[in-house]
Formats: sequence, C-alpha cells, structure tokens
Amino acid sequence: MEEETKISSKANRRSHFHAVYNLKYHLVLVTKYRRKCITKEILDRLHEILKEQCENWSVQLVEFNGEEDYVHLLIDAHPSMDLSKFINSIKTVSSRLIRKEFKEHIDKFYWKPFFWTRAYCLLTTGGAPLDVITKYIQNQDSPN
Repeated sequence: MEEETKISSKANRRSHFHAVYNLKYHLVLVTKYRRKCITKEILDRLHEILKEQCENWSVQLVEFNGEEDYVHLLIDAHPSMDLSKFINSIKTVSSRLIRKEFKEHIDKFYWKPFFWTRAYCLLTTGGAPLDVITKYIQNQDSPN
C-alpha cells in the first residue's frame, strides 16, 4: 500500500493517515576540525547533494546555506523518521562525493578521508515559543 502524505493549508501542517504534524528541524553540519574548506562551488554542490538525499529520504529541504566551515539545513520530516540514520546517511554520501569531486582542493585541508566532524547540532524549530506552549498547557480547563 502506498503511503499518502499531503500538506495541509493550515500553517504548513502535514497529515499522514491519522496523524497531523509540523516537524521542522534545524541541522548544522560542521567540517572536521572546523577547517574553512567550503568554497562557493562546494557549497552549491552540497546544496544539490543534500537536496537529492532529502528527497530520497522523503524529507523536505526547506532552506539551506552555509559558510566556509559549516552548513545549515532547515528540514521538514515525518514523525517516524529515524533522524540519526538520516543524518549519518547524508553526511556519509555528501562527504564521499565532495572528497571525490573536489579532491585536489580538499586534500589541502585533510590528509585522511575526512570532511564532516562526527558531531552535529539538531534543534527542533518553528511554531510557538516554549513559554507560550507551557502557559497554554498550564491553563487547560482540567476536569475536577
């Protein structure tokens, strides 16, 4: 049976069978040793690679940008998504392709097959601020 996911018109919520969700994540990937090895060409290629990988994982790449030593991704993912596997996959694929396609440039920064550091930063984002949600929950009309 093919799964159907559709975007709702209300605040970019998505629905999937009996679930409605709006899960946005801010992912930051940093180069190994924070080496400033990302050029404009590499950043553009990373955008292409990561967009394609997101599509392969049924993840929506909402926004992408970066600097010489890191990139930011804003993604929209399904609640059942195993984010750690997704992140590991996109780091592995992008690292392998960038090292292959820009070998001469990357070899100036790394003598081992590195590109990304093992760590990453993943934050949930979007929607109301936490204090608003906290107050909303606290002010529910609880049964007596």
